[in-house]
Amino acid sequence: MSTVVIVGAQWGDEGKGKIVDVLTQKADTIVRYQGGNNAGHTVVIGNDKYVLHLIPSGVLHGNKKCVIGNGVVIDPGALLAEIDKLTARNITMDGLFIAQNAHIIMPYHLAIEREQEKSKKIGTTLRGIGPCYTDKAARQGVRAVDLLKPEVFLQKLRKNLEPINFLMEKYYDAQKLDETIIYENYMKFADRLGGFIADTEAIVNKDIDAGKNILLEGAQGTLLDIDHGTYPFVTSSNTVAGGACTGAGIGPTRIDKVLGIVKAYTTRVGSGPFPTELNDAVGEDIRKRGGEYGATTGRPRRCGWLDIIGLNYAVWANGLTGIGLTKLDILDTMDTIKYSVAYKYKGELLKEFPKDLDTLELCTPVYEEVAGWKASTCGATRFDQLPKNAQAYIRKIEQLLQVPIDIVSTGQKRDEIIILNEQF
Repeated sequence: MSTVVIVGAQWGDEGKGKIVDVLTQKADTIVRYQGGNNAGHTVVIGNDKYVLHLIPSGVLHGNKKCVIGNGVVIDPGALLAEIDKLTARNITMDGLFIAQNAHIIMPYHLAIEREQEKSKKIGTTLRGIGPCYTDKAARQGVRAVDLLKPEVFLQKLRKNLEPINFLMEKYYDAQKLDETIIYENYMKFADRLGGFIADTEAIVNKDIDAGKNILLEGAQGTLLDIDHGTYPFVTSSNTVAGGACTGAGIGPTRIDKVLGIVKAYTTRVGSGPFPTELNDAVGEDIRKRGGEYGATTGRPRRCGWLDIIGLNYAVWANGLTGIGLTKLDILDTMDTIKYSVAYKYKGELLKEFPKDLDTLELCTPVYEEVAGWKASTCGATRFDQLPKNAQAYIRKIEQLLQVPIDIVSTGQKRDEIIILNEQF
């Protein structure tokens, strides 16, 4: 048995969905532990492509428990749309469970975020994620279990909607939200989702006690963590491995391994500092070859070289026991491949990731480089099939981070992968 946490080690979009999909073959229970439908996990099986936003990637395998944990914020309309798309492709939902204490995104959360983003320019996905987490922290949120109690739901709706409608009219010059329409829509959601709502902490802990393999699936990445990321240009939840404990309802002693997913280069969506960003033809080439456009929004991702300073920080913040390296094949055409080993800031050499945003924005990367391999790595399934220079790049990353690379993804498809160390 083993309990494994999968985390993004950069700014998200590292390819976690595929790694989770591969590891799910030996997992019994897969838990999504934070975030909302602002995340998108892409999985390619044969010629079929699946983009998942809320449902754990394990749903693409039969006979698995798929849990949406209490740390996730759920837009019920978006979840039902995802369920409908999957069932239309003959994917069963028999093993899906929704935490009864997961918080529910309401229409007023989307309305507030839309108005706030006009002035703040954080670069959110406008899915209402932040305002929902705000209500959760303010102890005025609507939870999944409330959907099953119409009177409780209506009471919370009325209490929350009155001040929000005041803001909409007075400060945002926006239309008021209709209580009756919201109530009726959410009761329809409740009718369809009620059978999935359960005590998921009990489910997960009992499965651990029974010696089953548990896979805890995060969204976004370490540098978007609300506490440990490039604040305020972050998401609104704890994306690091510690978030798996609070977001799934398990204790830290129950976790056996933490696998950090690392893209062979770096990308970022939205605003905020990005020291190794390439605003040139090389960056554009990486974007095109890597298909670096958001799975949720379609926004082009900012692209740059691998950032060892940020990754070392992710090693500490998550306690990584292994790394899954993705998109190695995107670098196949490069003559030279660079990676940052330090930052320069006002003449000072920094080897640790700055927590101060003003400092980070003024940092310039100090690069080392290796020769490219100029040969295809796509589809390789054994390490010795990789070109020597590609092998050397992988070993260099291991050396710099002092963490073993357990998995190397060599393409989008499920079987395009090299397993160096098993997780289960």
